[in-house]
Amino acid sequence: MTGFREEKDTLGVVQVPEQAYYGAQTQRAVENTSIGELKMPREFIHALALIKAAAAEVNCRLGLLDPQRSEAVAAAAREVLAGGWDEQFVVGVFQTGSGTSSNMNVNEVIASRANEMLTGKRGGKSPVHPNDHVNLGQSSNDTVPSAIHIAAVRSIRNRLTPSLRRLHQVLSAKSEEFSDIRKIGRTHLQDAVPMTLGQEFSGYARQVELGIERLEGPDSRLTELALGGTAVGTGVNAHPEFADAVIAWVSRETGIGFRKARNHFEAQAARDAAVEASGVLKTVAVSLAKVANDVRWLGSGPRCGIGELILPSLQPGSSIMPGKVNPVIPEAVLQVAAQVAGNDTTITLCGQGGNFELNTMMPLIAHNLLQSIGLLADAAVALADKCVAGIAAQREACAAFIEKSLALVTGLVPRIGYDRAAEIAMQAYASGRTVREVLSEAKLVPKEDIDALLNP
Repeated sequence: MTGFREEKDTLGVVQVPEQAYYGAQTQRAVENTSIGELKMPREFIHALALIKAAAAEVNCRLGLLDPQRSEAVAAAAREVLAGGWDEQFVVGVFQTGSGTSSNMNVNEVIASRANEMLTGKRGGKSPVHPNDHVNLGQSSNDTVPSAIHIAAVRSIRNRLTPSLRRLHQVLSAKSEEFSDIRKIGRTHLQDAVPMTLGQEFSGYARQVELGIERLEGPDSRLTELALGGTAVGTGVNAHPEFADAVIAWVSRETGIGFRKARNHFEAQAARDAAVEASGVLKTVAVSLAKVANDVRWLGSGPRCGIGELILPSLQPGSSIMPGKVNPVIPEAVLQVAAQVAGNDTTITLCGQGGNFELNTMMPLIAHNLLQSIGLLADAAVALADKCVAGIAAQREACAAFIEKSLALVTGLVPRIGYDRAAEIAMQAYASGRTVREVLSEAKLVPKEDIDALLNP
């Protein structure tokens, strides 16, 4: 490529490659419908390229495409799949709701590159035509939802799940490391009964473990592909063996067991699987937010906060206060969680955009769903490796909070009753003494039993 030229549209300047592989339909889409600079996710583009490569080889086997064109299209598609022409995919997220602009962008880039392979000259529609050959047996209405599902499943399995497993591993290790450190529990932001720091971290680890399990739920729906339905689900202009063969090819290539949609009309008219997956992603985001928020509060201080944890110092936390260290990673995770929750709301609204035989908000679904997956994957690894792995416990602070807590009287209830225990707590609070001191003075229980009662 030789660089970019600036072109004006109604909303400002867009960057257009000077020697574009994309063709006339894509160019018109960029000129007429480009809104802002938000582009389609590369995972989605690569999933479309995967479908095109599979379709070229399958159509050749079915006798619908000659070997020369098939090989050129498949080779060009593989280059796209490898990221070789990422700069050529210029269509924005806010385009036609079926994603036709992106589908044609991919068709035209592949056709142009295939023509260059065959003739030495890029572009054009001969000998490879973007519609007649690259898009043979397909419609944007079945390739785009299929690409969303393929990209989402691959991203969840290859990025998000491994990242969550890493976080679970690190949290579990901390749970074991802190298993002997007693601390005060807290409910309603008030002192509760003692527990161990290890138990607290075991709860965080279980949250993440359950998140991994939850991601397995929508997987079975996302692995259903709409391929073969073409325009409205009837399969018009597609060979009857096309979809099964392409999906089998994609399954072999990815190592994921994709299958043809049980009902093509549902698969194209609705995006319920994406909505479901987004809901699970939001749940995972909420779990990470809980962990991140607790960690930053437990590490607050260092001298005037809770201070039970020491968080790793990643960067100076203040531009004006020397020595101040902020909980950078937990705060970043909280922002990711907010973004994922917002993405889920948008996907919910997009899921309602299925009128009759087609959902017409698919590009935005693709963008938000894949962004949520990527953000959560990155956040989980950052939280694991740049925060949790380096956390240390302030044993002295944990012990001091236990001794000062009024909630210790809970252990006295079976022995002296609820009301008398409450009196002990109120006396301790009013006098500024500890429960142990008040209990010893009151002589309600033998001195040798006090430790066992206060530390059950």
